[in-house]
Amino acid sequence: MKEEIESVKWVQEEPEETLSMNPRKFILWLFIVSIIMLFAAMTSAYLVRRAEGNWLEYDIPAVFSYSTVVLVISSLTMHWALLAAKKDNFTSLKIAISVTFAFGIAFLVMQFEGWKSLVAQDVYFVGNPAGSFMYVFTGLHAFHLITGLLVLLFALRATFRLKVHAKSLEQIEICAAYWHFLDILWLYLFFFLVYFH
Repeated sequence: MKEEIESVKWVQEEPEETLSMNPRKFILWLFIVSIIMLFAAMTSAYLVRRAEGNWLEYDIPAVFSYSTVVLVISSLTMHWALLAAKKDNFTSLKIAISVTFAFGIAFLVMQFEGWKSLVAQDVYFVGNPAGSFMYVFTGLHAFHLITGLLVLLFALRATFRLKVHAKSLEQIEICAAYWHFLDILWLYLFFFLVYFH
């Protein structure tokens, strides 16, 4: 009888929880991995094409260095936003997201100025592959940064509706992860272009 009771208890035990990931975070990480693969393939193509010769030499616009600093600062303000959300400091959260957004816009403006500087050096999208790669790298990153700005806007909207707080951090965590990734991606591209230019 005792053995039967023990076997019934064993059958009734709840199964262990399986590890699972938030679907939105999973989609974000899949998106990030696909972007990494895209840029890894492009930087590999850059190195192969550069080794073939007929490579235009030009100066990387100084404004790209300044825009790098701007993007790093925007990553810090994004982290500030996440910390503010964890503490339910809604005023700081709104300010931090807004400042991050402003730095993102400033970065895009500086990228445009960088392209104008390239044109002033007679470096165009069409022509020598050295210039083409520069425009493709910076242009694709700028496109992804625009998507990051849209994510920021949605987070800001949710913040004003009090949907982002200490007990509901998913949206701001996704926003922060994507923004930090874009920052790291730009640092990689910038130093890659400086080193292999």
